[in-house]
Amino acid sequence: MSGFILAIDQGTTSSRAIVFDAERRIVGVGQKEFRQIFPRDGWVEHDPEDIWDSVVWSIRKALSEAGLEARAIAAIGITNQRETVVMWDRESGKPVHNAIVWQDRRTADLCAELRNAGHEEIFTARTGLLLDPYFSGTKVRWLLDNVEGVRARAETGQILFGTVDSFLIWRLTGGQRHVTDATNAARTLMFDIGENRWDEELLGLLDVPAAILPEVKDCADDFGMTDESLFGAAIPILGVAGDQHAAVIGQACFEPGMVKSTYGTGCFAVLNTGKDRVRSQNRLLTTIAYRLDGETSFALEGSIFVAGAAVQWIRDGLKLVKHASETGPLAQSADPSQNVYMVPAFVGLGAPWWDAEARGAIYGLTRNSGPAEIAKAALEAVCYQTRDLLEAMRKDWAGHDGNTVLRVDGGMVASDWTMQFLADVLDAPVDRPTILETTALGAAWLAGMKAGVWPGMAEFAKGWSRDRRFEPEMDAETRARKVAGWDDSVRRTLSV
Repeated sequence: MSGFILAIDQGTTSSRAIVFDAERRIVGVGQKEFRQIFPRDGWVEHDPEDIWDSVVWSIRKALSEAGLEARAIAAIGITNQRETVVMWDRESGKPVHNAIVWQDRRTADLCAELRNAGHEEIFTARTGLLLDPYFSGTKVRWLLDNVEGVRARAETGQILFGTVDSFLIWRLTGGQRHVTDATNAARTLMFDIGENRWDEELLGLLDVPAAILPEVKDCADDFGMTDESLFGAAIPILGVAGDQHAAVIGQACFEPGMVKSTYGTGCFAVLNTGKDRVRSQNRLLTTIAYRLDGETSFALEGSIFVAGAAVQWIRDGLKLVKHASETGPLAQSADPSQNVYMVPAFVGLGAPWWDAEARGAIYGLTRNSGPAEIAKAALEAVCYQTRDLLEAMRKDWAGHDGNTVLRVDGGMVASDWTMQFLADVLDAPVDRPTILETTALGAAWLAGMKAGVWPGMAEFAKGWSRDRRFEPEMDAETRARKVAGWDDSVRRTLSV
């Protein structure tokens, strides 16, 4: 069997397909953006048909660029935007509503209602999550309550629910498999991560019928075969993980204490705690890092809702740049004497604040402030938020100290300026890998390892290589002053 693996990386703003060869080199790429739908303030939706079309187009483009036919692919691995909810008709496969995206805040009142009724403790104890609109469960409840006829059909098994991975697998297999993996299930507010099963009591509190739920499998498992008519040959789907979990794998953060941070639309820092299921005292999330051969490895995670999305806003909303890559050089030209801070709470603040009602703000503007200072503040905000997460991790888990090397990936890490500032405010080394497509690589490894054509965990980890290490250069006094300004800006932004 060939060593070619196809990774589907279905993200928040675009879908990518990447073909890796047996040496984990990229030989073909397809990528297509799709519409972002904003029906109301704080609401974010995607058309599932847009997602599907972009995935199919990207796969065909990647195969074409690699000069391969589908029969040359040993297996497919899928990684996806997490928490985004799709519901579709079992018979037709057609969605009953737009997908509700992880950024969407429409269920804030329902979360508050459940919290005020004293239910957050049971959700956190069993799922490791907090009652926040970010997670899937309350989105499912909203669709059941607000889309005409859906609840009645769901209770009789006519409607299916899934995160984006489930929807794609359903479509790719021609409606033959309704499945997900443990990492995606762990983000729904409905899955007991200790017992590794859907939780009936939580389903009851959310008023969600069990009939709509997918089967939960290991991250490397048999998820079905693609319909031959799609790409010319049936290909086994052998790996699935939510995007941040796939990045943990792609960064080879297999040892407890290793930490990675991914900078895409949002920013997500994940600390591997191994078999130790740590209960956060600092409002981080306890989650499944990955589940292999029935064995669960746990993690602490901090989620920042807006990272690259702030750069997109600068480009598309303010129109200060034409290309996202221009923000780094623009920031570098900023007046160093100005102390401008952006708190990008466009859809609320994530960890460790979890303030769904907070909204974005910029502080410290003067008549001399311009595009360069705003760009600089946007990039610095990502670094400050990362520092907040790692500080919370240090407090939560004795196995993590503040000097742990941070492995980074995602589009923003291409900016040397941003990565240097990140190392400076963390006062810790930052490692940028040779392969920046670590999320796709993680999904590919799951599939390739399961297919028997890629190496096991230890050998794969040995193959991880560093492009550059950024060492902290900022003096302690400057760092303390800058961080104090950030902390003050966040306090001013919080809604309570």
